[in-house]
Amino acid sequence: MALTLYVDTARWRAHQQSVIQQFPGIIPVCKGNGYGFGHERLADEATRMGADILAVGTTYEAARIKDFFSGDLLVLTPFRLGEEPVPLPDRAIRSVSSVEGVRGLVGARVVIEVMSTMKRHGISEEDLPKLHAAIEDVRLEGFAIHLPLDRADGTNGVDEVSAWMERLRNAHLPLHTMLVSHLKSDELAQLQQRFPQTRFRARIGTRLWLGDHDATHYRGAVLDVTPVAKGDRFGYRQQKATGDGYLVVVAGGTSHGVGLEAPKALHGMMPRAKGVARAGLATMNRNLSPFVWAGKQRWFAEPPHMQVSILFVPGDAPAPQVGDELVAHLRHTTTQFDRVLDH
Repeated sequence: MALTLYVDTARWRAHQQSVIQQFPGIIPVCKGNGYGFGHERLADEATRMGADILAVGTTYEAARIKDFFSGDLLVLTPFRLGEEPVPLPDRAIRSVSSVEGVRGLVGARVVIEVMSTMKRHGISEEDLPKLHAAIEDVRLEGFAIHLPLDRADGTNGVDEVSAWMERLRNAHLPLHTMLVSHLKSDELAQLQQRFPQTRFRARIGTRLWLGDHDATHYRGAVLDVTPVAKGDRFGYRQQKATGDGYLVVVAGGTSHGVGLEAPKALHGMMPRAKGVARAGLATMNRNLSPFVWAGKQRWFAEPPHMQVSILFVPGDAPAPQVGDELVAHLRHTTTQFDRVLDH
């Protein structure tokens, strides 16, 4: 009995191909938990699509993935002086976001990140003159820029990248390759037309692997079903059942990522109102689970355990049977499955 990730493989790969066609020279990204699929699976998919570079999050991820992918490995986390050395093959390319970082990677293959309006990390315009001497001692693979997802000031990604291209050009720095993130396909085409001597390559993860929501879904197997009457005590904390119904034990707990949720940016009054309502219910130990039964998302009976969750299904709903599978609305990037089934 397991928490299972079901993949409609043909549909999933068809979506991948549609993204690849929109973004020539795409660099697939495989970081974190491999977007819910795992590093080995995405490395295989990247090989299948003919990718020459696979982007990973950290040097530790690169050390694990190097045995699954034979092409170049681009480490997205910038190099920092004094970081723990991790043995990597020569096909590893390090991102760098400071002049000091470039100087600390003598002989290495590097991509230099410039500071975008994200303001996360990157080389500043003032540092560009210092790069000339620094890049003589490294193998420069290109520059990179990581753009924000939303823009409230009316600006656009094409203009921001173009402005950086002009700064790099005015600083007489090599412009053979620019890696970009979070651009639309038509925006990428505009840049390629505007700067034909530069090869623009999009680093894409979420849109590539998770862009077709109907190609994948999680299901948790029902392990036990116990009838309860209103007032019956149950669970670790011996709470009282709020009504007649069933306690349903389903595969999927905190070790799988169930009940763990990253904060979300809320836009508009309705989402904010719903967020306030959920917070209010949580103070009374009422938390909506990601599991669906009989067309409704069901409440946790108590906080999820390590490998299972206990749900309360009211008596007016049909009782699940052991072996049934409940659809689970889970975030891929925070979920670890027990098994994956292609169909």
